Amino acid sequence: MRIVITGGCGFIGSNFIRYHAKKHPRSEILNVDKLTYAGNLENLKGFSERKNYRFVKADICDISRMRSLFRKFKPDAVINFAAETHVDRSIVKPDIFLQTNFLGVGNLLNLCFNFRVKRFLQISTDEVYGSIIKGNFREDSVLTPSSPYAASKAGADCLVKAYHKTYGLPVIITRSSNNYGPYQFPEKFIPLVILNALENKPIPVYGKGMNVRDWLYVEDNCAAIDEILDKGKIGEIYNIGSKSEKTNLQVIKTLLKILNIDKFQIVHTKDRLGHDQRYSLSIGKIKKHIRWKPQVSFTAGIKKTVAWYLKNKLWLKNTQTGAYRSFYKKYYSRLGLKNT
Repeated sequence: MRIVITGGCGFIGSNFIRYHAKKHPRSEILNVDKLTYAGNLENLKGFSERKNYRFVKADICDISRMRSLFRKFKPDAVINFAAETHVDRSIVKPDIFLQTNFLGVGNLLNLCFNFRVKRFLQISTDEVYGSIIKGNFREDSVLTPSSPYAASKAGADCLVKAYHKTYGLPVIITRSSNNYGPYQFPEKFIPLVILNALENKPIPVYGKGMNVRDWLYVEDNCAAIDEILDKGKIGEIYNIGSKSEKTNLQVIKTLLKILNIDKFQIVHTKDRLGHDQRYSLSIGKIKKHIRWKPQVSFTAGIKKTVAWYLKNKLWLKNTQTGAYRSFYKKYYSRLGLKNT
């Protein structure tokens, strides 16, 4: 199979390439990534030497460049991981999220239609559903996104579904809960807590820290996506979760215990605008139709994650680019903290 993977140098994308290449060594992969601050070539160190792997720096919004790549590569399938994903950034600069997460997806859909791609997978998020106090969101639940990020992803999902209904484009959408694991950029919650704890910085928590997320180990998500690529029904949506719901405070305390850090400072800050209280997904559909279920418990996954970051401190240090430092200088300032 010839697969175009967009956003393959990011967190989930790079983990998926590693997983898929190991499981399907004959697959030909074209990794297309814009290499924004969150895209890192080090995430796929050594892959450039493989004959059936190629990386091209390109923006999915550059329709001329993407058309040229599709014409030359002739993909059988496209998996779109490319996205702006950080909620705080979307609140500050929503236009970037609309450009990449909605218009960029539109470009990919047009290309897939014109080049008769056999399967298009849109990697979405549980955040499109909004918050739920009790119960779980099903794939047919109403979308009520709360942030510009979530809205841009929800809009893209609607566009993907429209291309299937109108043009018969063979599409599938996956919506996963919060991923964690190796190679996650340290603006995200878990690596940020690890980084701050290691550097003896205060750990900021929105509000009372009681917001609940379902934590999914990234390799479990990759396994689910890989199975859906092969067995998923065209036109369908699949939730991917782990049933590992934790409050933010519970996650912080678990991390600090693993790190064996007794002295730390948790600073409760003003809550994020439009902050969702709880995410929870029903995964009955994927368990029944794809025969997938999560393999890594939160206890095992979080230990593996901490061990990876401790082993890869140089990677962690190198990810703190100028863009990262510039954003977080303003971010910490808004929270009333010093990012020293």
